[in-house]
Order: sequence, then structure tokens, then C-alpha cells
Amino acid sequence: MDYEPPQLPRIDASIAPKVGFPPPLVFVGFILLGLFADRLLSLPTMPISHDINWVGFALMMAGIAVLIVSLGMFRAYGENPEPWTPSQAIIARGPYRHSRNPMYLAMVVIHIGYAIWDASAGVLLFVPFAFIAIDRAVIAKEEKYLTQRFGKPYQDYCRRVRRWL
Repeated sequence: MDYEPPQLPRIDASIAPKVGFPPPLVFVGFILLGLFADRLLSLPTMPISHDINWVGFALMMAGIAVLIVSLGMFRAYGENPEPWTPSQAIIARGPYRHSRNPMYLAMVVIHIGYAIWDASAGVLLFVPFAFIAIDRAVIAKEEKYLTQRFGKPYQDYCRRVRRWL
């Protein structure tokens, strides 16, 4: 059973979630911090066999695929994926049937995949920090906005679909 978004009037562009930065930069920043920590603290590489590097690569490719499909859903609905822009619809198809935040989930998977591929303890160390930063500084603001914007239909969607997985 697919959810059809309610028909809502266009809204004032000044009413939007109060997210002031691009979330991908959070992940890039924490990956760079991890690489910096590797060098600065002379962290050893993770004890991962080179035969397992393909797992990290596969995780990165899976994350990129989910990002592409999720962005495609935004385009199909005529929505802008930038989290500081107003929303006209609740997207509940494709990956959004399983996660309310598949793009952020994909970024976490890419982050973990890169840590494994590079055998970087520093990069892996910063995964929880990136996760928490996105959850608190982005998702919480988006969910507050979406609840105010869509009310019961969004609350029903939240009951049906988990935040992450």
C-alpha cells in the first residue's frame, strides 16, 4: 500500500526547517577528522585483511546507490533535497517506505564503508559523532518542521516508518 501525499497549497519559502548547512559536509568533515586523527595520533590501521577491502567498497557503492534512488524520489515529487527548503509533499515511496531518512542512512553506510576500505581506525571512530550530529542537528529540526507542516499525515507516516531502519 503506497502512501499518496496530500494536496497542499504552496507555502511561503521563508517557512522551512532551520537547517543551516549541507548534511553531506558533516560526513565529509568527520571523515577528514578521522584521517587527520590517523596521522596526528599515528593510529594503526584496523586489523582487516586486504581481502576484506571489497566489503568497504561494496558498502560505499550501496550507499551511493541509495543516495541516487532517494534523490530520484525527490525529483519525481518535484521536491528540493536541500533540508533548509520548504516541502510540498511527504515522500513515502522507494527507500522512504523503509526509512524516513535513507539519504542520511546512506551517508552513514558510505562513512563506514570508507573506514573499512581504507582500514582507518580514525574514520571509524568518528562514525558515531557524525550519526549523532545528523540525528540531533538535522533530523530533529526536519521532523519538527514536517510535523508542523503536514500534521497527522506525517505523524501517521512516522508511526509506519522508522527514523533510520
